[in-house]
Amino acid sequence: MKESNVDAGMDQGSGEGFDRPIFAAELTPYRSLGRTGFRVVLCLCGAVCLVYGGFFLVTGAYPIGLFFGLDFIGLYVALKLSYRSGRAREEVSVSRTNVLIRKFSPAGRMVEHRFNPFWARFRVKRHQEFGITSMYVTGEGHGTDVGSFLNPDDRESFAKAFGGALSTIKQRI
Repeated sequence: MKESNVDAGMDQGSGEGFDRPIFAAELTPYRSLGRTGFRVVLCLCGAVCLVYGGFFLVTGAYPIGLFFGLDFIGLYVALKLSYRSGRAREEVSVSRTNVLIRKFSPAGRMVEHRFNPFWARFRVKRHQEFGITSMYVTGEGHGTDVGSFLNPDDRESFAKAFGGALSTIKQRI
């Protein structure tokens, strides 16, 4: 889901479909500036740069006026790159036979990591002041980080739900 950073669901199921996921989440980076805000920020900054840049061009200090134009172009490029990185996402699912983590880059490339849920270990690194700083899934000689772009509150809720799903699978032997 685009509106939330963590879209997770658990299904305790009654045994229908042996490989049906009991947990699925789509993780997306948070972007506080929407499309309308993007346009407003660019219009306001563009107006300021145009007014002051024009003033310096007219008064003969043309290098300063040109730097206002470069500042505006730099802001535009930075915001565009930020939106591009916001297209990254991760899909995480846990079933009785599989822990699947799919990572999608902003360019659309996908990397898939599969783990046996009975061998998978979910590692969480915490900082006393900041909370969870990183999350990893390891097992069978390989591993991957999960949700590195999430904010602290979303990391906490994801860690609780994902850890609970792994525990549920391991208890159902």
